[in-house]
Amino acid sequence: MTFTQIFAHRGSAGTHPENTMISFMEAARVGADGIELDVQLTKDGEVVVIHDETVDRTTNGKGYVKDYLLQELKKLDSSHKFSKQFGVTNIPTLKEVLEWMQGNSLLLNIELKNSVFFYPGLEEKTIALVRAYGMENRVIISSFNHYSIVHCYRLAPEIETAPLYRDGLYMPWVYAESIQSKAIHPSIKAAPDAIIKSSIQAGIAVRPYTINEESKMKSLYTLGCSAIITDYPEKAILIKRKIYGIH
Repeated sequence: MTFTQIFAHRGSAGTHPENTMISFMEAARVGADGIELDVQLTKDGEVVVIHDETVDRTTNGKGYVKDYLLQELKKLDSSHKFSKQFGVTNIPTLKEVLEWMQGNSLLLNIELKNSVFFYPGLEEKTIALVRAYGMENRVIISSFNHYSIVHCYRLAPEIETAPLYRDGLYMPWVYAESIQSKAIHPSIKAAPDAIIKSSIQAGIAVRPYTINEESKMKSLYTLGCSAIITDYPEKAILIKRKIYGIH
């Protein structure tokens, strides 16, 4: 029996400041199979880990990520709503995350945030870092920008790619194959059971997001979904153990 994998969405984003090292470390501590994070480029072309195109929601700063130099971004506090619990924390670079991952065996889903701003060179820089750290077999590159996904496949066919999407796709496993992707990362709203089953039967992994409700976790585990992407990896793991009878 193949068990459903658990990817920690922006780390353990439900319990820790999203897309920070302490959030990723928490995901590792509780036993997640992988982590999901988002990357963008700074003004000086560094690959940084942050979800929104602006720093407004998750830090004490204002403005677009692309208008900040890395050293300026590093001065911001990205503890978000968790500052009282965890104190000041900063925005990591992808390099820092990959460096830390040399000491574990987690999988890594890198989402390229290039649908609003295209960030020329983001694909090349991300792939260069993945290769530099020998992480080709542990990384999945995803994006809502499917042109970017195809570009990544052409640059690095050895690295798995997965299109992200929010709306219903007809026979998404056929679409995935057409762009050389081995998986799909749909919004759970666009992934009814029949779609999940048909995709897996066709050899395309399905990793829906963002699965935070216990009832949904249980149904996806029972269905044998390839993976779930969740803000609450610890909760997901406890439920998974009960469902599969793992001690």
